[in-house]
Amino acid sequence: MLSTQRWPEQGWALLQLLLVASFSQTEELVCRQRGNPESPQLYKDGDVILGGIFSFHSSWKDRQDTYIQKPLPLQCTSLNFRGFQFAQAMLFAIEEINNSTDLLPGISLGYKIYDACGSIARSVRVALLLANGNEVASAPSQAPCIRLSQVQAIMGETSSSPCMAIATVIGPFHIPMISHFATCACLSDKTKYPSFLRTVPSDYYQSRALAQLVKHFGWTWVGAIRTNDDYGNNGMATFTETARQLGICLEYSVSFFRTDPPDKIQKIIDTIKTSTSKVIVAFLSYMDMDVVLHELSHNNLTGYQWVGTEGWILDSQTAAMDKHHIMDGAIGLSIPKAHVSGVREFMLDVKPLNSSSNEMFTEFWEALFSCTFRQSQSSSGYQRGCTGHEDLAGVQNSFTDMSLMPIFNNVYKGVYAVAHTLHSILNCNKTCNNTVQLDPYKILQLLKNIQFKTKEGEEVYFNEDGDPAAKYEIINWQPTEKGIVDFVTVGLHDASLHADKQLNLQNKTLIWAQNSQQVPLSVCSEKCPLGTRKVLQKGKPVCCYDCLRCAEGEISNITDSITCVRCHPEFWSNERRDACVKKKAEFLSYKEIMGALLTAASLFGTCITNVVALIFFIYRKTPIVRANNSELSFLLLFSLALCFLCSLTFIGRPTEWSCMLRHTAFGITFVLCISCVLGKTIVVLMAFRATLPGSNVMKWFGPAQQKLTVLFFTLVQVIICVLWLTISPPFPFKNFKEFKDKIIIECALGSAVGFWAVLGYIGLLAMLCFFLAFLARKLPDNFNEAKFITFSMLIFCAVWITFIPAYISSPGKFSVAVEIFAILASSFGLLFCIFIPKCYIILLKPEKNTKKNMMGKGVPKYF
Repeated sequence: MLSTQRWPEQGWALLQLLLVASFSQTEELVCRQRGNPESPQLYKDGDVILGGIFSFHSSWKDRQDTYIQKPLPLQCTSLNFRGFQFAQAMLFAIEEINNSTDLLPGISLGYKIYDACGSIARSVRVALLLANGNEVASAPSQAPCIRLSQVQAIMGETSSSPCMAIATVIGPFHIPMISHFATCACLSDKTKYPSFLRTVPSDYYQSRALAQLVKHFGWTWVGAIRTNDDYGNNGMATFTETARQLGICLEYSVSFFRTDPPDKIQKIIDTIKTSTSKVIVAFLSYMDMDVVLHELSHNNLTGYQWVGTEGWILDSQTAAMDKHHIMDGAIGLSIPKAHVSGVREFMLDVKPLNSSSNEMFTEFWEALFSCTFRQSQSSSGYQRGCTGHEDLAGVQNSFTDMSLMPIFNNVYKGVYAVAHTLHSILNCNKTCNNTVQLDPYKILQLLKNIQFKTKEGEEVYFNEDGDPAAKYEIINWQPTEKGIVDFVTVGLHDASLHADKQLNLQNKTLIWAQNSQQVPLSVCSEKCPLGTRKVLQKGKPVCCYDCLRCAEGEISNITDSITCVRCHPEFWSNERRDACVKKKAEFLSYKEIMGALLTAASLFGTCITNVVALIFFIYRKTPIVRANNSELSFLLLFSLALCFLCSLTFIGRPTEWSCMLRHTAFGITFVLCISCVLGKTIVVLMAFRATLPGSNVMKWFGPAQQKLTVLFFTLVQVIICVLWLTISPPFPFKNFKEFKDKIIIECALGSAVGFWAVLGYIGLLAMLCFFLAFLARKLPDNFNEAKFITFSMLIFCAVWITFIPAYISSPGKFSVAVEIFAILASSFGLLFCIFIPKCYIILLKPEKNTKKNMMGKGVPKYF
C-alpha cells in the first residue's frame, strides 16, 4: 500500500530529536520524557499489551516550526474511517482471543492504539511512546533507562513509508511490527528492517504480476502513473524492469503526490492527452487515485484502459467517485477476498458511550452521523443531536462498507500470529505460565517461524523475508444497470507456481474501457506479419518499429520476428517470404526441348556415321575406299560414332559414374578420331615423299606403323584420363551460386588441370593434324584427301577455340549444352569434310571411282 506522505526534512529532524529525548540520561540518573505525555486514542489494560498505529485522520494543519520554542502538538484533520475499521479489526481479534479457552487461556490481551494522522514524524513518535511507556520520569535505579518494552508487538502502519520509519527506529530493540497493508518490496530487506513482518504480499510479486497481466493481453505500449514515494517508486521500478524483460515499453512514466500543486497534476493530464498508448498502469493509493480521477473527470479523458494495484482497484469509494464512468473496465490485482465471521457485526455494534476512549469515538460518531453531541442542563446525559445509540445497520458510508474485508483479515491474522507466538512462549496448555518473562527478541524469532490456520481454514506463515505467500485475485470493474460498479473476480495469480502457470484467467466475460467486450489494442507499431522482420525506429523504444520484407532466400514464419532466417541452400523463399520451398533441380534433361534436340542430333550423327560405314563396307573394294588405308577409314568412322554417342553422357542427371565417364569418354574418343585423321595425313605426306629418288619412307610407315601411331596417341590420352580419375576425378555437384532460386546439378571437374590437359592434348593433336594437312593441300592427286582434312581440322579448331569462352560464360546447363554442341559440330565437320565427298563419288559419280581416275599425273602408286 502507498505511503500517505513524503518524508520531509522536518520529519528527520524531529526523529533525531525524539531519539535523543527518549533515550538520553540525565544527571540524576533518571530517564525523563522530553515533551508532553500523550495517552493512546484507544486503550485497554491486560496481562500482555499489543500496540497499534493507525491513521484515524488522513491530514493535519500546516504549521511553521521555528525550532526556537517547543513545537505545538500536531493538529489532525480529515477523519479517516478506514483507520477506524482497521483498529476495529484489531480489537475484534483481541476480544475473540480473550474469550477463547484454547488460545492463551487465563491471559488477557490489552492494547494501546495511537492515531498517526498520516504523518511519518508522528508515526515515529507514537512508536517510541509504545516502546517506552507514557511516564514522565522513571524511578532511580542501578540500571537507569533499561527496562522491557511496554508492548510486545505493534500492529500497523497501513502505508509503506511510515512503516519504513517505524521499523528503522524499533528494529534495534527487536520489537515485532506486523503491517497489514505496507507492500513496498524494500521492506523485505531484513538487514534494514529486522523486526518487520507483514500479512500482505510484497510489491515485488505484484509488480511482476502486473507486467505479466499486461503482456497477457498483448499491450506492449503503455503509460504509467505512480505515487512519488517508496511504494510507488519501488513498485514501478520492479514493474518497469519486468516489463522490459517481457517486451513491454513505457511511453511515459510520471509521478506525483496528492499534495503537489495543481499545475504539476495538469502536466500529467496533458501527457496522457498527447500520448498514443491506450493502457495506463496506475501504481497509486486510493487517495492519490481520487485526485487523478477528479482531474480526469474535469478534462473528460475517457477511453483509456486502466490497470491498477491493490491500493485502489477494490476501493468502493473510488468507484463511487467515478460519476463519468472513466474507470469502467479497469482491471488489476487485489488481495484475495476473505471472510472473517463476526467482524462485520462487531464493527456495526460499536457505541461511543461504551468506549474507553470517549473523545475519539465522539468525533467519529459525529462524523459518521453528521450530528453533534450536546450536553443538556439536566444530568440525564446527552440529548439533542447525537444520542450515542444510533443504529449503524441502516447507515451507508465508508465505515459500514465491508469491501476492505481482505485487509481486515490481514489485521486479524497479524494479531493471531502474535497470540500463537505468546501461546508457545508461555507454554500454554489448559493454563499459561505467568512467570515467564516476555522478551521481544524471543517473540520476534518465534513469530518469524509461526505457522497456523485461522478459524476460516486459511494457513498463515511468514517466509524468510517476513512476507506471506503472494496470491492475488484479478479484479475487473464491471458497471451494472444501476450505475454502480461490480468488482468481478476474473482470475487468479499465484507467485508460488511455475512462471507459465502463475496467471490463470477464468472463462468469464471481461468488460473493457467504454463498456467494450473486445480487448483494447495498445501498441506502438502493429505486429509485423509473416514474411517480414522488425526494424527499430531511430530514437524510439524497442516497441516502435517498421516492418521490412525479408530479402530473397530469407523467411520469417512468426509474427513480430526480429530477424529473417536464411533458407537452407537447397531451399528458397516463396513469394510471401513465410516458408522455404525446395529449389528446382536443373540439369540438361532428355525431356526438355534443348536436351531432346541435342539427343536427336547425336543419334542422327551416329546414324549417318553408320550409313557411311555401311557404304564404305559395301564398296570396300573400290579404289576410293581402298585409297589411303581403308582400315584407318573404318577406325575413323568407328571413333566418330563414339564421339556422337559420348555426347549422350552429358545429358541427364549427373551421377558419380556419368561425371567420370563423360569427360574421359569424350577425351579418349576424340583423340582416337584425331589420331586416325593424323595418320591419314601422315600417309599422304609419306606417300609423296616415297616418290623421290632414293626415298624409302613408306617402308617405315606402313599399315602396321600407322596403327601403332594411332594406338600411341590414344594411349597418351588414356594415361592422362587415368591420372585425372585417380587423383581428383569429376563428381556430381550442386551449384547454389549460379541461380538464387534453383539448384544447378552439374559435374564438377575435380581437377581443373586434368580437364584442361585432356582438352589441351586434343587441341595439340588437332593443330598438328591441321598443320600437316595444310602442307599436303596442293599435292597433285585427283582426289586430294589432304584438302578435306584441312577443311575438317579448320572447322574442328574453330569450333573448339570458340567453345572455350562460350563454355566459361554459359550458366548452368547451358555450359553442358555448349560442350555437347562443340562435340557434335566438330564430329559433323570431320564426318562431312572427309567422308561425304567420297560418298558422293561412290553413289553419284561411280564413273570416277576407278583406279585410272584416282591415279593422276604424279600420283604415287601407293594410291
